[in-house]
Amino acid sequence: MRKRKPLLLKAVYPGTFDPITNGHIDIIDRGSSIFDEIIVAILRNPEKQPLFSIEERIQMIEKAIAGFPNVRIETFDGLLVDYAEKIGAKVIVRGLRAISDFEYELQMAMMNRRIKSNLETVFMMPCESYSYLSSKLVREVAELGGKLTGLVPAEVEKRLQERFRSKKRC
Repeated sequence: MRKRKPLLLKAVYPGTFDPITNGHIDIIDRGSSIFDEIIVAILRNPEKQPLFSIEERIQMIEKAIAGFPNVRIETFDGLLVDYAEKIGAKVIVRGLRAISDFEYELQMAMMNRRIKSNLETVFMMPCESYSYLSSKLVREVAELGGKLTGLVPAEVEKRLQERFRSKKRC
């Protein structure tokens, strides 16, 4: 019997992360114990008007993932499957909160598989306490002055408060 080399399993966790939430952190935390390396890949999408710049999102994510030695951050544009192939990732990690997420994510996973058949998508559900949480919802709560404690890392909460405080002055 031949000896097999241990497989180093690299996963990419793509998104806009505008901003990163505790739901994202939960997926990263659990994924980091499954995969040898996770790349949090921030999509550069010129069609979207993000609240935070790429640089600001990188800074917030760096603080949030400081305790995960096998997680790093990169940015990408274009097709996710091309980016995954370029960095040697074999898995795409996607978070699912609800049935409505699944329908969209299933379509994306099937298209990705059609384009790159050797790339797998793994769906992970966040802890139930974050199952309703989205970056969009967090931004809306922050804009209306609501409390974000427990929904986002402290650094993100601080930056959201600063961002919306400065917008109200204008």
